[in-house]
Amino acid sequence: MIPRYTRKDMAALWSDSGRYQIWLEVELKVTEELERVGMVPAGTAEQIRTTAKIDPERIAEIEAETKHDVISFVSQIVESSCTAAAGYLHRGMTSNDLVDTAFALQLSRSGALILAGIDTLAGEIKSRAFEHKYTVTVGRTHGIHAEPTTLGIKFASWYAELGRARARLEAALSDIRVGKIAGAVGTYSGLPPAVELKVLESLGLRPETVPSQVVHRDRHAALFSALALLASSIERFATEVRHLQRTEVRELEEPFSVGQKGSSAMPHKRNPILTENLCGLARLVRGYSDAAMENIALWHERDISHSSVERVIAPDACIVVDFMLHRFTTVVRGMVIYPERIKQNIALTRGLV
Repeated sequence: MIPRYTRKDMAALWSDSGRYQIWLEVELKVTEELERVGMVPAGTAEQIRTTAKIDPERIAEIEAETKHDVISFVSQIVESSCTAAAGYLHRGMTSNDLVDTAFALQLSRSGALILAGIDTLAGEIKSRAFEHKYTVTVGRTHGIHAEPTTLGIKFASWYAELGRARARLEAALSDIRVGKIAGAVGTYSGLPPAVELKVLESLGLRPETVPSQVVHRDRHAALFSALALLASSIERFATEVRHLQRTEVRELEEPFSVGQKGSSAMPHKRNPILTENLCGLARLVRGYSDAAMENIALWHERDISHSSVERVIAPDACIVVDFMLHRFTTVVRGMVIYPERIKQNIALTRGLV
């Protein structure tokens, strides 16, 4: 995702350095468990941990030759550690044992940031709902005056919808907290299932129920669908702000900072650019959900048609949704309400309502 829509903590999880750090975390957990069961010498993991240095540029150099990211990563770690112990790294594993297990950790940790963002936004919405509990406004259906409601009820509906989005996301995150250390085609030919169980437990994950060479992608599709629904809810809220900010309505406005400009040609403009931006970003996240659905059907025990897709949609979806939550929190917190204009609009139909 471009820097314009990227926040620091989420970006760190999806950077090359962040990804390789999680890869090394998984590799060392496997090595520690192999020590415990006597398949590698004692102290191997600690020797690697204290000597190895992750060098993304060197990994890229090796990959230019090998055309294989996991081989390049393992090779660079072995190269940098300068100890015979590093030769035991990745023992009994296939590439997706590492990649899919680490992917579950990336998504889970990203999900924790997004859940925190939902909670912050929900708190701001709740506060505005109580603030305007008795701010009577005209309700609209089809864009036309219908009957009175309150601004507080409008905001309360946002709060309730966010709660549903949070519950869906929590369920989807539970579904992807799954890894595999089951070897080629998922038959445990390189390592016993007991090793997988211990490693994944130590990482806060559980084994794929019946693995192939990958963790099955229906799990991930559910997560990206939950993110798409969350983004769509934010779009609904943002669309309401945009409508209520129109010149003819002007019952409220998104925040407009000192020194901010609305137009290069028309200095009087105060455009709802924050909420318009959110509506556009929601379209992206829904597209990522479609791509995740396409990733479910892989050939036989696996192919890598999903890999190129996930390299784009996983960081982008998490980064964008994190940004959307933060941006709409800013909108809600700084939103300006115009009670007198609200009263004037109720009176437009001269008592009819």
